Amino acid sequence: MIRLPLVADDPGTRRRVELLFGAMWQVKRALQRDARAVVDAYWAGDVRRERDAKAWRAELGLSRTGLEHRAYAHVGRSRWLGDHVSKALAMHQADEVWIGVARHLHPDASGRRAGRPRTGSWWEYTRIPGRARSHTVERKWETFRLHGTLTGHLNAFRHPALPGHITTPAQAAALPPGTSVLAQPRNLPALSRPTGCIPTGAVDDRERARTRVASWFDHTGPLSVVFASGPNSGDGDLVLPVRLPQGAGRWSYLAHYLSDPAGWHKVDLVRRRDATAPGGWTYEAHLMVLTPGYASPATRARRIQAAALGRVGGVDGNVSNLAVVSFPASGDPDHGPVGVDTITLTEAEQHALMVRRRKAKGRQRALDRSRRSANPAQYRPSRRQQQRDERRHTAGLPPRTTATPAGPRRTTTGKPTQPYCRDQLSNSYRTLRARHAMAAAREAEAKHHRAKKTAAALVAVHGPNLTIEDCDIRTGFRLWGRACSATTPGRLITALAAECTATGGRLLRASTFTTALSQHCLCGRRVPKSLRDRVHHCDPAGGGCGLRGDRDPVSAALAAFTTLANPHDPATARLDHARARAAQILFTPGLQEALSESTAPKSAPSGRTRAAARTPETSIPGQRASARRNAGSAPWQPRMRPDPRPSGPRPTPERHDRTPHYPERHHGYGIALRRHGP
Repeated sequence: MIRLPLVADDPGTRRRVELLFGAMWQVKRALQRDARAVVDAYWAGDVRRERDAKAWRAELGLSRTGLEHRAYAHVGRSRWLGDHVSKALAMHQADEVWIGVARHLHPDASGRRAGRPRTGSWWEYTRIPGRARSHTVERKWETFRLHGTLTGHLNAFRHPALPGHITTPAQAAALPPGTSVLAQPRNLPALSRPTGCIPTGAVDDRERARTRVASWFDHTGPLSVVFASGPNSGDGDLVLPVRLPQGAGRWSYLAHYLSDPAGWHKVDLVRRRDATAPGGWTYEAHLMVLTPGYASPATRARRIQAAALGRVGGVDGNVSNLAVVSFPASGDPDHGPVGVDTITLTEAEQHALMVRRRKAKGRQRALDRSRRSANPAQYRPSRRQQQRDERRHTAGLPPRTTATPAGPRRTTTGKPTQPYCRDQLSNSYRTLRARHAMAAAREAEAKHHRAKKTAAALVAVHGPNLTIEDCDIRTGFRLWGRACSATTPGRLITALAAECTATGGRLLRASTFTTALSQHCLCGRRVPKSLRDRVHHCDPAGGGCGLRGDRDPVSAALAAFTTLANPHDPATARLDHARARAAQILFTPGLQEALSESTAPKSAPSGRTRAAARTPETSIPGQRASARRNAGSAPWQPRMRPDPRPSGPRPTPERHDRTPHYPERHHGYGIALRRHGP
């Protein structure tokens, strides 16, 4: 899938797009309400459901076809919807609503059901699904269509300084990065439908060449997304020009997806909040292409080199860091040393995170003040304001008018007297809310790129064959949500699994019940530790080997020697103590030093900002005195909580298996539930 930015700067075009989203939102909301009512009727009919559930659903129209016919009825009964929405769009919107209903009616493989269908919010409606293109019937593409060619876009908007011999996208992709390829104007002109007659190549009975009327499928110029609008609309086709990246560094990516129009499959119209854009929204076309994903030559070379490393490793992730330890797959020290890496937030990133959180908190307070100022009758005065009014009343002074009440919301029987959706909102409130949404989306995208860069760096060093404990990351977010949102352990593990698969390996998951990695030593001896104990020490006085090191790298080293009878079932994981002990003996010179020393924190910075460049000791404008005093005194640490329970059922060992297994009962259950540092 490739994202293509669309241009809707013209007021008329932007108005039509806004009306299209508004009409489709009305259709989706009506379908969600219908689906919720029919689902309630289905569960209320106990006798009919127990007698024949399939016939009961068919009678209620609780099916994909039933929802599609409801969508047709809504469009047909409404006169104004026909000016903006086609039946094809309504049908695919019904199919999307049915996906959520089906997840509620039918449980998945684990027996879980989704919740009842609910009506979403207008601000959450950001995508209009399109219809897929038919690859068997020529020119059958009934909703959003992408017309034009990449070569035509290059010829129409080529940069004046571009050499004359550069005429194809492949030649533009060979240019060095930093070279300007396109010079697209600020306001891209909307294209018109092709006119004239196109020869078909056939002849009639009189030996005259047959022709046909030109259509959008004959357009070979700049790229544009075309929508045929509603059946009752007299405004013609909705044409949205596409704005491509103008530098040479992105043309290899564009040529991979856009060079062959026969692979274009489906286009979805997507909107995104942007406070700087006219109307507060920017629009994109998400084009699904029937081709493998793009990987740059450097990425392919790195993955080939990582696949040939011949190493096996283990991963241990927790709240504040991610530890990776790998060994040569042959177990021979001559084939490579032991590798240990710890990924954590650097001081600059912690400082930038604190700045972003303070800015987000300030925006939230500004939004609350704006809502209170616009709706003063819906809020009570605060205790401080009430005490001030009482003092003035006692002194015989007139009451002071309170422009912005600072107290709680006025409620009746525990509910707000007036729903929040009926509040009056100022233009500054809407602009600030859009900026807040943009900042949240930008931060999420930065975390995603940081996770991908970190995973690529780890796989390039430790190989694609890694093992990690199988834990439910949601438990960690319930206990340490603020810390997990800062380090994003789940995002890092997901990116690491994707990178391992792309490189030719796999990130295996081992059950904590059958392995108990944090409660064992490499020598095979059980070393019980609570979640608060961050140092592993196999005491020689008690018969141990004397290994002493950080708890997380030791657990990651043990994960490298975990075997699974079924790679798809974490409960079949077993810890091979013999291999772990042999590796401890063979790698003795460097293993103790690698596990005991504090490795330098590694990270993929999410961006170059002034906040990240500032040293942690530098005070921030508006920062409280307590925060300035503690800015550089101690490293960031998450708050400790009781040990959470792991996810999944406790496996039962087979009787013929004589290998002793030590189920982890009290300590060390989650890879994402440990804190970094003493």
